[in-house]
Amino acid sequence: MPRCSHSSAPTEVSNKSPSLRFSRLQGLSQVLDMVRHLRSMMAALLKLSIILALCPLWSGVEGFAPSGWTKASATFYGGSDASGTMGRVIFATSFNLNVCLLNELPSPRYAELNRSGSFIAGGACGYDNLYSTGYGTDTAALSTVLFNDGASCGQCFKIMCDYQSDSRWCIKGTSVTITATNFCPPNYALPNDDGGWCNPPRQHFDMAQPAWEKIGIYRGGIVPVLYQRVPCVKQGGVRFTINGRDYFELVLISNVGGSGSIQSMSIKGSSTGWLVMSRNWGANWQSNAYLNGQSLSFKITTSDGQTLVFPDIVPSNWAFGQTFSSHLQFS
Repeated sequence: MPRCSHSSAPTEVSNKSPSLRFSRLQGLSQVLDMVRHLRSMMAALLKLSIILALCPLWSGVEGFAPSGWTKASATFYGGSDASGTMGRVIFATSFNLNVCLLNELPSPRYAELNRSGSFIAGGACGYDNLYSTGYGTDTAALSTVLFNDGASCGQCFKIMCDYQSDSRWCIKGTSVTITATNFCPPNYALPNDDGGWCNPPRQHFDMAQPAWEKIGIYRGGIVPVLYQRVPCVKQGGVRFTINGRDYFELVLISNVGGSGSIQSMSIKGSSTGWLVMSRNWGANWQSNAYLNGQSLSFKITTSDGQTLVFPDIVPSNWAFGQTFSSHLQFS
């Protein structure tokens, strides 16, 4: 009986087929592309998280922009070396004597009783010695309207003499940029146009004499000016001076760039959450918490809406009367 012949096994497709090999390589390439893409996305997310963790600035604005020009007037005070614009310490042996000496100041709010029984008279903004706090002699006291009950402390203004209005006493083609560091109180015993220069509703600058003499001739006494609010350019970062006593932290904020003035402020101890502070006077902000022995952080929003957080800028071993400088600054 003849054997049945078995059909031959089907021929196996070779792995070395050019079309199949290309297809597999193409698939591998797509996988590698996906892996590279995922790694790139992960690296970008990591960078973003680091930036968000380290960068303390978030803001709805890019930086403070100059205002338009406005007419005003300007006088000067403080002497040729501006020594009369500087803060001074009044030492006394009794509280009654302190009260009497305070009558020399524009308002009792503009001095602080410290633990040694002396008063620190630092002008209406509280910057004390303007040399040591970095403001120098290019400063001015603002009239009631411009001062805005202390909210304008630290703001910067570019001022030029209005030569077209007063060519006799104005220096033509010059300007000076000043920082608002004091208050020019009104004098209602005199008319607004004859001695009551700082009376409402006048916009007036009582400038430190060295700054005033950059735009006006000394004998003129008072000159018409044009001014615009400009960004403050400061050396170094924002500074914090801790005054007060237990359960009353009085924090002076100085050397503020950008808009120069503060809209709101909060403080945080290492054992607390954020606590809203209130303006006590000038550039001094207060908290009524007990924060002794804690490191302190601050969150500040300037008048143009920029916000900066200063984490642990004050160490836990701080003491009243100390000043701490940051590396952060407003633009």
